[in-house]
Amino acid sequence: VSWTVMIAAYARYGNGKEAFKLFGQMQQEGVKPNKVTFIGILNACAGPEALALGKQVHAQIVNKRVESDLVLWNAVINMYVKCGSMDDACMVFDRMPKHDVLSWTAMIA
Repeated sequence: VSWTVMIAAYARYGNGKEAFKLFGQMQQEGVKPNKVTFIGILNACAGPEALALGKQVHAQIVNKRVESDLVLWNAVINMYVKCGSMDDACMVFDRMPKHDVLSWTAMIA
């Protein structure tokens, strides 16, 4: 079972703490996260208490120059919205070169 699958499973079933633990362990072992891994860990960020971790993940995406697309940026927007940071969600939305239905829905919801 891959790191990404395990991280996504923990995130999906509400165990963000374990998802982040595994995410950190993965990187300590020298495995670099890809965009699918980042989407999975972003989904683990829900609620104001997860905002700082979500911002760290967002910074990694930017600093590591991860190959990004609408799906990844929509996950970043969704993370900020779930964490209650509409200002950050708007900033990401405004910097995106294009938007799709998911982008707009995340901002409206």
